[in-house]
Amino acid sequence: MAGELGITLRDRYQGVMLGMACGDALGGPVEFFSRETIAQKFPGGVTEFVGGGWLKLFPGEVTDDTQQALILARCLTENGLELDCFAEGLIAWFRSNPKDIGNTTRAALEALASGASPFDSGTVALTARGARGAAANGGVMRCAPVGLRFQRDPAALVRTSLVSSRITHAEDRAAWATVAVNQAIVHLLNEGDVSDAPGAAVAGIEHEEIRATVLGAADRARAEVAAGGFVLETLGAAFWALGGASDARDAIERAVALGEDADSTGAVTGALAGAAFGATALPESWVNQVQFRDELISEADRLLQLSGPAR
Repeated sequence: MAGELGITLRDRYQGVMLGMACGDALGGPVEFFSRETIAQKFPGGVTEFVGGGWLKLFPGEVTDDTQQALILARCLTENGLELDCFAEGLIAWFRSNPKDIGNTTRAALEALASGASPFDSGTVALTARGARGAAANGGVMRCAPVGLRFQRDPAALVRTSLVSSRITHAEDRAAWATVAVNQAIVHLLNEGDVSDAPGAAVAGIEHEEIRATVLGAADRARAEVAAGGFVLETLGAAFWALGGASDARDAIERAVALGEDADSTGAVTGALAGAAFGATALPESWVNQVQFRDELISEADRLLQLSGPAR
């Protein structure tokens, strides 16, 4: 499947931010549902914002995925990632009593709020949670703004993706998954073929579990695709959903229908699909209703400007 030609770069940038939020909002109400339960409750699939779920969301409301991504986006400046800004933003969000916060993120932000350095807080969480617990998807679900900011600076993209994850998720798989997603986003922003996105995602990544997860995703049968909070599951599910999709809506709906951590799978898939197909490919009913719509668009435009002139 080829990338969509004729789409402006600005539309793709907005597609990443809006696609992420729409996937989050579509999946949030069915988070922790099994795919069998989703199929029973929504025989035609989850196709519109329904609200509800364990978080009692209103239709179009986003969760911690998009909330944290916006905090990250605001702290990406002409100088790169302002880490103190990101740390302060996460602490303020943590203290606001958000509806949802992952266990690894909570452990890291408790340490950060207690005075730990942002270079150490993720390691505190890793020690507390253990490797499997700390290899959660909290870094990868919010990482897309880094791909937008450093579209034209591959080395900075890698460095900043890792830093943006390690403030809460220092485990190697959790951190390197953000690099894979952001490298795929850049490939798609540059009109790269969707079928080539997995290879672009893992370019330069030596971590074998990341490589195997991404490169093998498209060939998995649906029954073999797990979609829980383990970062490799989210990563594999997102690339599976994108690889077999006909358009942006199809990709996001495929992701959400997997159930389990449906908001995060939807968010990562939505960011990838938005890069591939653009914001104009997203359903108008989603874009008009999704929470933080105007800020998502304005941050996309700002990050496009910061990324520098086309070469």
